[in-house]
Amino acid sequence: MESYLQENFGVKPKHSSTEALEKWRNLCGVVKNPKRRFRFTANLSKRYEAAAMRKTNQEKLRIAVLVSKAAIQFLLGVTPSDYNVPEEVKAAGFQVCAEELGSITEGHDVKKLKFHGGVTGIAEKLSTSISDGLTSNTDLFNRRQEIYGLNQFAESTPRSFWVFVWEALQDMTLMILGACAFVSLIVGIVMEGWPHGAHDGLGIVASILLVVFVTATSDYRQSLQFKDLDKEKKKIYVQVTRNGFRQKLSIYDLLPGDIVHLGIGDQVPADGLFVSGFSVLIDESSLTGESEPVMVNEENPFMLSGTKLQDGSCKMMVTTVGMRTQWGKLMATLSEGGDDETPLQVKLNGVATIIGKGGLFFAVVTFAVLVQGLLSHKLGEGSIWSWSGDDALKLLEYFAVAVTIVVVAVPEGLPLAVTLSLAFAMKKMMNDKALVRHLAACETMGSASSICSDKTGTLTTNHMTVVKSCICMNIKEVSKTDSASSLCSEIPDSAVQLLLQSIFTNTGGEVVVNKDGKREILGTPTETALLEFGLSLGGDFQAERQTSKIVKVEPFNSSKKRMGVVLELPGGGLRAHSKGASEIVLSGCDKVVNSTGEVVPLDEESLNHLKLTIDQFANEALRTLCLAFMELETGFSPENPIPVSGYTLIAIVGIKDPVRPGVKESVAVCRSAGITVRMVTGDNINTAKAIARECGILTDDGIAIEGPVFREKTTEELMELIPKIQVMARSSPLDKHTLVKHLRTTFDEVVAVTGDGTNDAPALHEADIGLAMGIAGTEVAKESADVIILDDNFSTIATVAKWGRSVYINIQKFVQFQLTVNIVALIVNFSSACLTGSAPLTAVQLLWVNMIMDTLGALALATEPPTDELMKRPPVGKRGNFISNVMWRNILGQSLYQFMVISLLQAKGKAIFWLDGPDSTLVLNTLIFNSFVFCQVNFLQRFLEHSLHTIDFLSRFIKFCRFSMR
Repeated sequence: MESYLQENFGVKPKHSSTEALEKWRNLCGVVKNPKRRFRFTANLSKRYEAAAMRKTNQEKLRIAVLVSKAAIQFLLGVTPSDYNVPEEVKAAGFQVCAEELGSITEGHDVKKLKFHGGVTGIAEKLSTSISDGLTSNTDLFNRRQEIYGLNQFAESTPRSFWVFVWEALQDMTLMILGACAFVSLIVGIVMEGWPHGAHDGLGIVASILLVVFVTATSDYRQSLQFKDLDKEKKKIYVQVTRNGFRQKLSIYDLLPGDIVHLGIGDQVPADGLFVSGFSVLIDESSLTGESEPVMVNEENPFMLSGTKLQDGSCKMMVTTVGMRTQWGKLMATLSEGGDDETPLQVKLNGVATIIGKGGLFFAVVTFAVLVQGLLSHKLGEGSIWSWSGDDALKLLEYFAVAVTIVVVAVPEGLPLAVTLSLAFAMKKMMNDKALVRHLAACETMGSASSICSDKTGTLTTNHMTVVKSCICMNIKEVSKTDSASSLCSEIPDSAVQLLLQSIFTNTGGEVVVNKDGKREILGTPTETALLEFGLSLGGDFQAERQTSKIVKVEPFNSSKKRMGVVLELPGGGLRAHSKGASEIVLSGCDKVVNSTGEVVPLDEESLNHLKLTIDQFANEALRTLCLAFMELETGFSPENPIPVSGYTLIAIVGIKDPVRPGVKESVAVCRSAGITVRMVTGDNINTAKAIARECGILTDDGIAIEGPVFREKTTEELMELIPKIQVMARSSPLDKHTLVKHLRTTFDEVVAVTGDGTNDAPALHEADIGLAMGIAGTEVAKESADVIILDDNFSTIATVAKWGRSVYINIQKFVQFQLTVNIVALIVNFSSACLTGSAPLTAVQLLWVNMIMDTLGALALATEPPTDELMKRPPVGKRGNFISNVMWRNILGQSLYQFMVISLLQAKGKAIFWLDGPDSTLVLNTLIFNSFVFCQVNFLQRFLEHSLHTIDFLSRFIKFCRFSMR
């Protein structure tokens, strides 16, 4: 069975091909209720619509760009077009309508933009300020919402409980049973009168209604869980200037005229126009399919919702929001497409198909045997041509039993039990600070055998402070208790000025005044630490930024491991500042500022002193950064790259980022669970090794390697090296991607990878499970990830692994339980029909069993919480059989035991319990049914002995057993 399932019902945890998704759908047979069975599978037709829309967008934008380029060349010779402002827009206090704004941005219409006065003119017509943003405490703000709308996308209407009831009623077998019940009711009343003749028919109807309502309740509750999770996924915030202050705002609260601040990895939250910024490259592939990034600047200011900043930083003015953007229309279509089904869902659809076909065969044979028995009996009596109402009722009963065998035999609840378990796990993981974006990640994480973790923010707290510095060749401890004057007194004034200029101008962070009037530092933890250090030296951020004009900025990225800025100085001339990884920046320096503040050549003795300082800081688990500057020739052009050599070293700083509490214990838990933890970081190798030892990652037999060395290794060397690698320092995104790819393909491991930056996206995409950091992560990283770690804590990753294993084990328990019930119910009714000509388990009783298996059983077994014992066994791995040999042993053993018990009762029950009289057969069948039920209770108790669900579940069983005995 396993090989058949792997071949025909095998899909990848993510990025499955359309062919694979279509293949298993076509193979699914004997489906009782397609609407319910395939509710949580992807809608491929909607995906095709989204793909067609994306292709249309691509063509439209390509034409728009070409027209825009042509318009720029001939703009001076073009007569401005006429535009009449709609009266309602004028009355609201604006001078441009939403449709006009949409056509400017989406159409890249330079002509219209010029006609309206450019970005500044549009800002005036929107009654906003490019520097202070919107003013929210006026009537104009409310009118703005009415005229331009909110930045919200159309969503499908939430389905009510009665929709789920209706879908549960679509079960074909229940419809057939309903028809049988109706006929039985009519014939019974005609033959035996009311109410005795209505018992069988009403019993079946009551059972059908109970099954429908219990199923609908379970499905409805499940949908509410997914709705809550969807709300969490949509919590995206951006930095916005409103009322003259920088503040964090949900993207769904943005309005035309808002001034949004964007950096590398941010997603453009609405259509808008570029206001100011540097080196902005936009990735429009999510909207257009084009992989080539687009440069955005004053000449090409158009920014489209849903695209992402690949490089640079900027301010953008929002012009078009919500469903008026192409992204809004595309998202509405994509949301209807749904997520890919998980491997377990598909595999269990395969199991359900196999068992369903077997059940259908047994049902047909059982019906045939029962009918043959009736015909033989009538033939023996010589009444083959004489049929009474009782005979018709018997035939109807036989048909109902056969249909009910199909109801029980087709395990429709198997795939849905996976969804129930995953939804339960996702909800609980939210409480444990892990937001699951893709269902498959829950079950895949349970098979993880390797975790490649970042250092900063995951293993460490991400609360950084400068604790050591080497300024003007002098090493100094930096303490919060030290006054600024005590540190500055040992540094020449000229060197302090250079250092402050470097810190405050060559940064991706900002020092702003928030709405409470307090000073606030914005930026990454590293930038924040440096800015705090600069402020502690008595620096003034705003004054320093206003003193010099920024000519060019090259933002930091993990490939270059450095950032740079070019300034135009007040007295004339250009100066470049560089900041980044210590050994990289130091290698570009040929001079240094000495203890007297003079610039002197960097001789060998000084270079060795600086290298020793870097190693000393790193061995103390400090992140080290170098700051340097150089005077540029007047012929430098902003189109040219900033030089990488010829610099003068100003300072080396050591930044402390403490290891998170509990990380060492979590790493030990992962190791005991057979999960190898590797640290992949861009830091200095000595810093990385010190942190890795503190976390318990680097052991005596492990290897720490630098990215550049790793890149030079041959395939043969990597085969021997990779299993021993525990730390990779100074790694590039390509190194991370290569390591993950080798672990997955060459060593057949299930790999989880953490990441927070734009450049981590390829590794997150390549990994079996991509884990993005929720606090420090960019939107690009989150989009590429399967799980978002909301507290950026490694201990949470270990918790996710435990939940993943719990999901897998719970589904195995449910499959084992359901297959056992199926086998016993089929064999008992089939064998009894063949041997005695009657079925001991009636249609009503089998419907009870079906309800318990598909709903209550799934609820109890699929929602078991994880235990610590799960992390003391090895991972299942990619090649493990889902239905293991131990499970087959339990299934067959339990089935044999239950069949023997029921067979004994059938054969000797009347004698054992001294049953006699006209009702003896009815009483015996009731005893057989209750024995069958309590066999399941006993079987379930083995699974649930450590669970709080046990008492609740058993009480439900006992209540309905008492009811059926009456």
